[in-house]
Amino acid sequence: MNRKELDPESSPGAAFGDRLRTLRDERGWTQDDLAERIGYSGTHISAVETGRRPPTTRFANSADRAFGTGDRLQRQGQAARHNTLLEGFPEFVAHEARAAEIRLYGVGVIPGLLQTPEYATVLARSAVKRGAITPDQADERVALVAKRQASLARTPPPFVLVVLDEGCLRSSIGEPSVMTAQFERLMEFADLPNTVLQVAEFSMGERRPFDLPVTVLTLPDRKLLSYAESAHRGHLERESTFVLPILTAYHQLQAEALSQAASVAMISQLRKGSP
Repeated sequence: MNRKELDPESSPGAAFGDRLRTLRDERGWTQDDLAERIGYSGTHISAVETGRRPPTTRFANSADRAFGTGDRLQRQGQAARHNTLLEGFPEFVAHEARAAEIRLYGVGVIPGLLQTPEYATVLARSAVKRGAITPDQADERVALVAKRQASLARTPPPFVLVVLDEGCLRSSIGEPSVMTAQFERLMEFADLPNTVLQVAEFSMGERRPFDLPVTVLTLPDRKLLSYAESAHRGHLERESTFVLPILTAYHQLQAEALSQAASVAMISQLRKGSP
């Protein structure tokens, strides 16, 4: 049996997964054995052990009861859940790195795939000042932005369609030079042969089908996945029955948004300092 090697030092989630596997191995249990004891699937156990899914409070408490470890796993799981990444996001990033098509809608701030390092750093440092994350977690966020962007350089490259809410452009992040560089990055992105960039103007109002950021992935086998998040939660949807309506709504969003030419013209004016 192939077993993924774990690096418990890489993240709190990996440390929890390594501990869970060690406790399971000590008792001679398979993943399915543990799953039956705590009311989860063997696939879920595998995802937690390999760090692809963070342990929920219910999961950690159930595992503590099964292993007789008091509240040790619950406390360790709490540290993993307080990691910088939202639930479902690590698995989403793994799928994103091999997707054939990426459709994303950004609200409020420029999405990570399009951020300059300076823009990403300002956002991360702001989160540290608010006490939302630690300095180490801020570094992790910035590094992940770079890693995700690097994955787009694969051959063949994915087809990336982006719609930005106008607020992404109007929100001033950092010094003026940070925004100027960010606008230039957006214009460079729009000029690539495998991308489409559009802006959803404020005037769309109620015709805007999404209130939160959303991404739809088309995998190489044409399977669809969607990922949406709020400030504190992320949700990865794998069932096509639920993803298809999101894809339809995305197409409607594109139809209502500015064309790429008009969108680039707006970004160019903002870069020059014009309203």
